[in-house]
Amino acid sequence: MLFKARYDSGHSIKHIKEIELKQVVNKLVCCAMIAAFLGGCATAGKDVSATYVSPIQFSNYDCDQLRQELSRINGRVGQLTGRLDEAASNDKALVGVGMILFWPALFALGGTKQQEAELSRLKGEYDALQTASTTKKCN
Repeated sequence: MLFKARYDSGHSIKHIKEIELKQVVNKLVCCAMIAAFLGGCATAGKDVSATYVSPIQFSNYDCDQLRQELSRINGRVGQLTGRLDEAASNDKALVGVGMILFWPALFALGGTKQQEAELSRLKGEYDALQTASTTKKCN
């Protein structure tokens, strides 16, 4: 129907096809930009997986040292998780606003890869400490 209406308005078939092709290309470019910017978003803390850390490095710790280290790491994991969750939430809001109002703002997404790497390492250390604690039969 759109084609017929445009053809009836006096445009040539070639001109109409060019317009439709430009519309399709614009939609594809828009979709590609959305995908690229969403890929740059921060990761929520719960979605960061642990990096393997060997529990052997904690074999010289006694139960009290293991508990202290578990407590320290647990606190830092909580901090980083909170920051990453906030960044992920902000990124989602920024994508919504950026796509509608100001697309250059989308270049400010992400930027938390170091925090994600640290959280991953700390989660691995926490797992290793728990394994060492279990091996030593700590309460």
